[in-house]
Amino acid sequence: MHSTPAELSLPSDQFEHPVISEKSVYEQRLKGLQKQMMLVQQAYYHQGQRAILCFEGWDAAGKGGAIRRLTERLDPRSIHVYPIGAPSAKEQGTHYLYRFMTRLPAAGHIAVFDRSWYGRVLVERVERFAEEQAWRRAYDEINQFEQTLTNDGVRIVKLFLHISPLEQIRRFRQRLETPLKHWKLTEEDIRNQSRWQDYEQAINAMFSRTSTEANPWKIILANRKWYCRVAVLEYIVGQLSRGIDLTIPEMEPGLRESAQRQLDELEERITFKP
Repeated sequence: MHSTPAELSLPSDQFEHPVISEKSVYEQRLKGLQKQMMLVQQAYYHQGQRAILCFEGWDAAGKGGAIRRLTERLDPRSIHVYPIGAPSAKEQGTHYLYRFMTRLPAAGHIAVFDRSWYGRVLVERVERFAEEQAWRRAYDEINQFEQTLTNDGVRIVKLFLHISPLEQIRRFRQRLETPLKHWKLTEEDIRNQSRWQDYEQAINAMFSRTSTEANPWKIILANRKWYCRVAVLEYIVGQLSRGIDLTIPEMEPGLRESAQRQLDELEERITFKP
């Protein structure tokens, strides 16, 4: 039996979403958090730590924008973003967790999933791509999968970006009217909006069954993009920093002197022309 840290569910449509009204405040807070995230990445790399960041949320909730702000200052060699869509023909012939198992982070690396294995109990449940017996079984399978990773030292951070139905429609309209954003809008997105209550029911069931003590869900209120991006970074930095030494490692003894001497010799060789 998996323990749930607290009863978690989506807030009502009337819930007031926090806002950062000043762009300068947003940029200052974002810059500071990005710098902290750089320290986290360095610590994970040098200490061989592993982490998975799992992003779920409504269509147009801002997952892509939040992930871009999270990663834009990081070294791309040890952080990998996986946008998850419909499984390929090959993947459809395997267990639904297979394509995630093949993308687990190596030592010192962070994996970011833009949508994840929770598709089994969300879109596959609501759209009936999975039989009821299969998606009901998936709650325990997912909990066991995550617990196995946690036992092996992988830190998992799970975020759900929540927007209101009216805000989603407004963002769909913006995509419709902005040529550079046309590609983001599909007929399926609009059709899914009409099934909001079905998805809401599935999301709350997901929280109830898979927000465990070891791997809880975090709801990020996302009607306001600036607030959402800052809140995402704050939570991730906080979760990944727990129990981790973020001190920048010192150079190996003698390395600075040796490197300086070799660089001096190289510079002298290049600049000296007999």
